[in-house]
Amino acid sequence: MKSAASQTLGSRWFAACVHGGFWLLLYLAVAGFGGKSPDFRETDSFSAPPQSAAPVAKVQQLFSPHLYPKAADTNLFNPFFTRHFIPTQPPAPTTRKIEMTYEGFYQTAESAKQTIVRIGEAFIVTPIGARVISNLFASDATLNALILTNLAAQTNILLLNTKKEIEVPIQ
Repeated sequence: MKSAASQTLGSRWFAACVHGGFWLLLYLAVAGFGGKSPDFRETDSFSAPPQSAAPVAKVQQLFSPHLYPKAADTNLFNPFFTRHFIPTQPPAPTTRKIEMTYEGFYQTAESAKQTIVRIGEAFIVTPIGARVISNLFASDATLNALILTNLAAQTNILLLNTKKEIEVPIQ
């Protein structure tokens, strides 16, 4: 014997009612029965603007310098820091190079030879035996060359009107 629900679903009058209901819904949808469509305008918005899915405001805090240790703390023995990639400071220079040109000499009746030397753009006039620059002294002057000597007895020879770079200590 069949149950009551199964008999109702299998009856012809129930199938005819469902079929007629679908045709009525189709007619109402096509005929526009049930009102008009709403007026859509672009200026009215009743919803809040969408929020960003990614929290980008917190990214700024990830790269702030107060989160990372300072460079002074890296001298400690720690397996997470190394000084291997920090370049060593070169030592301060102790000498400098100067461009010198021997321009000649002159001598008067009552004085010693006076040498004329151009250092860069400046002219220096010194007697033989006097300091020319830094630790260099004029030891002898001829028509073709000037001999410079330092305290360690190292000599430099400057030829007439010829530029020469000479290394002198920084004072």
